[in-house]
Amino acid sequence: MKRVLTLTLAALVSGVAPATSAHAETAILAGGCFWCVESDLEKLPGVRDVVSGYAGGTTQNPTYKSYERGGHREVVKVDFDETRISYGELVGIFLRTVDVTDSGGQFCDRGFSYSTAIYPLDEAQAKQAKAEIETANKQLGGKVVTPVEQSAVFWPAEDYHQNYYKSPVRTLTRFGYVSRADAYKGYRKGCGRDARVKAVWGSEAYKGLPKAGS
Repeated sequence: MKRVLTLTLAALVSGVAPATSAHAETAILAGGCFWCVESDLEKLPGVRDVVSGYAGGTTQNPTYKSYERGGHREVVKVDFDETRISYGELVGIFLRTVDVTDSGGQFCDRGFSYSTAIYPLDEAQAKQAKAEIETANKQLGGKVVTPVEQSAVFWPAEDYHQNYYKSPVRTLTRFGYVSRADAYKGYRKGCGRDARVKAVWGSEAYKGLPKAGS
């Protein structure tokens, strides 16, 4: 019941309808740039939808210009089929797509708003998230700093942030006008995201990360 109430509140204040089918589950995860987290997690079997947004702060209706001042992190809301991927499995994979040892942000993006976190929607999710953190800590020698936070309302980001990593819309960058998809690839590589994840996790890094040069 607690999860239903939390998701219903999120739907009322953010306009995002909660997952309602028989095997639908929802996760809220913060892993730095939400474009990158969306890109990584949308590829997973069993994941139905990933929406970029904000969570964890004290202000309502945060925008890209205001969310940091309101104490929010960049997050994604992941809707998934629990018969194909469990919440614990999803969290375990998520942890291996980020630098869980960095409390000051992620990669070239610095500050609290880009730090990692897990926002469970109920006690069952919190228990599974903490178990995955414990496993990760054992593998990394106690270096994990990613917190399991209290439940938080999810606020969807502006439309232009959604599916940014595959958008054909052209945008102005320092290299001229390129598609958002190409701008995203340049940003991700330039930020050193994948190289750092592989340095932290070694063979445990999520195998679906982009290959060097891609």
